[in-house]
Amino acid sequence: MYNLPPMPGDAALMNRNETQRPMTGREAVAAVLAGRRPERIVYSPNYWQWFAHHERRGLPPEIAHCKSQLDLLRHLGLDVLSRNLYSDQQTCWLGGLSDLVWSGVTCEERETRQGQDRVFHRVYHTKKGTLTERQRYRTDQSTLVQEKFVVDDLPRELDALEELVRGRRWRFAADRYRAVQAEVGQDGYVVAGELYCPLKMLHFAMNPVNTCYLLVDDPGRAAALVALHEAAMLDLAEQIAAAGVPAMLAMDNLDTLFHTPSAVRQCSASFYEQAARICHAHGSRLLVHACGRQRAVLGLLASLGVDGLEGVAAPPLGDVELDEALRLLGDRGIVTGGISALEFERLRTREAVFAYVRDLFARMAPFAHRFVFSSSCNTPITAPWETLKHFRDAWRELGGL
Repeated sequence: MYNLPPMPGDAALMNRNETQRPMTGREAVAAVLAGRRPERIVYSPNYWQWFAHHERRGLPPEIAHCKSQLDLLRHLGLDVLSRNLYSDQQTCWLGGLSDLVWSGVTCEERETRQGQDRVFHRVYHTKKGTLTERQRYRTDQSTLVQEKFVVDDLPRELDALEELVRGRRWRFAADRYRAVQAEVGQDGYVVAGELYCPLKMLHFAMNPVNTCYLLVDDPGRAAALVALHEAAMLDLAEQIAAAGVPAMLAMDNLDTLFHTPSAVRQCSASFYEQAARICHAHGSRLLVHACGRQRAVLGLLASLGVDGLEGVAAPPLGDVELDEALRLLGDRGIVTGGISALEFERLRTREAVFAYVRDLFARMAPFAHRFVFSSSCNTPITAPWETLKHFRDAWRELGGL
């Protein structure tokens, strides 16, 4: 373990007279990122998909004036610790603050319509062959799905994939980040959710099953692909950190079904360790997006310097309770989460929501300096508006420390 450098703005927060007024969202979030106990539990849910889905179908009258997810968060009086306020919900799962830069690869893109869906076709021309992929934005679910992966013919297309990964870099748009952060203002912080680990790169390129085959059948070729993507991601991490971003996120959907400890060591450990080192040198934090089960890799991630997990779901969707995850991450880990799709299904009344939040906050109170009450991955499009308000009300009444 080691001491992290101070966050930007720490000095001002330390000198703040806490008897004058309550903490702003920005101050409360900054306290957690710096490992200091805030006055209250921070609450920053992810309404990205929920808002986009209901905006197209008609928002509840109470929030009909909201034009963005940020408007909704402000209407509810919540904090902001978000990596998708700036993302185009219909065209990407992650990113929006970085631009792709190609060298030696030509990318052709076109869009078609199938009913109400948008279909995105991409063709990558490399020196070793042509690769294609197809994604569809499903309006019935308000989500983007992969219909065809870049590689679907192993091992024939691996040479072309290696050329693609070699020729791909990202340029961080610091001015774009500053504009979004200025819009957020005193409500909190924008997280740069622009990174993804080498193992996730293979999942994106050829799907998780074919990735498993590659890691076993041709570890040498896998290592070459991993090294190329790692170099590009570390370059991007340097750019993000240099821009003064207080937290960045690897969008890895960390689940030990495919992110096994051995696969993480084989593909991603070096990336996590070096990215964490870059973050800490600039006073930033490195988080990893978590979907599903993480128990088996928490100790490994902590040893590599990762600062925390975004979106942890308790059992049965996950395999570790939030307070237990914090213990496994060590004395500096951060966890965000607490509200999964399961809670929206089973907590049908205001009383049930309050009982759940009361129990959760009681368990998390000792870890308030390392906990952000949030969505476990996302808020389902089926979540009732009244239940969203029940969670807000429960936080307001029970979240004081």
